[in-house]
Amino acid sequence: MKILVIMGSPRKGNTYRAAQRIEDVMRSLGDVEFEYLMLSGVKLEPCRGCHACFEWGEERCPVRDDAPAVEEKMHDADGVIFASPVYGLNVTGLMKTFIDRFSYIFHRPRFFDKKALLLTTAGAVGEKDVLDYLEDVAGIWGFDVASRAGIVTPPGTTPKKAQENDRKLETAAREFFRALAERKERRPGLRSVIIFHGQRATFDELGDAFPADHAYWKEQGWLDPGARYYTSVPVNPLYDAVGRIVEWVARRRIRRDLAAMR
Repeated sequence: MKILVIMGSPRKGNTYRAAQRIEDVMRSLGDVEFEYLMLSGVKLEPCRGCHACFEWGEERCPVRDDAPAVEEKMHDADGVIFASPVYGLNVTGLMKTFIDRFSYIFHRPRFFDKKALLLTTAGAVGEKDVLDYLEDVAGIWGFDVASRAGIVTPPGTTPKKAQENDRKLETAAREFFRALAERKERRPGLRSVIIFHGQRATFDELGDAFPADHAYWKEQGWLDPGARYYTSVPVNPLYDAVGRIVEWVARRRIRRDLAAMR
């Protein structure tokens, strides 16, 4: 198993050590290969918000940095660990720049065969907010979020707290390893199905405004009338019905707005 750790911390501190603990547990369970990608050592420039990637594809992005190589590393891995300490109740600036730089993947998801583990450390509070945010990002990008771990590591951590943190890391590592070994695709929840149908309405109706997105969705077969989700995994019929209602409403709204602009 090839594991890529995308490390949003600018230093090798608590978050890095937590990732190493996860690595140790996974190595005790089987054959794994870890690679640490320190974002502090990667050239990723801030997104310029020009929409070129949305309209014409990521190849037309005016920024020339290490983004293509970073995406290739994600494709080559079996699983990705998204790791960031809590800075100001959110991910670090390094992690946010990374996420923003790959904004086109929100429109054109592609990592459906990958598992993800989410990891954060906090000095006091904010770990749940960061994990929830990373889960939204990884989920929309296509990753199956198999496990998550948020630990609190204040100065002078007590032995009891240290043991609690270690249990969380061990549990997350075991869940991640099991998901990678089983390679099962989980059925999507209601929110994921709604996102699929909402995006389908947008990129189908606004094909002239987002030609790259429209072409990508058409190539994937996601614009076909019978498509129920990004992959062929079974979808709860009730979720599918709700998603199609959301899509119908979204299409009507988009068409009304377009007519008003003419």
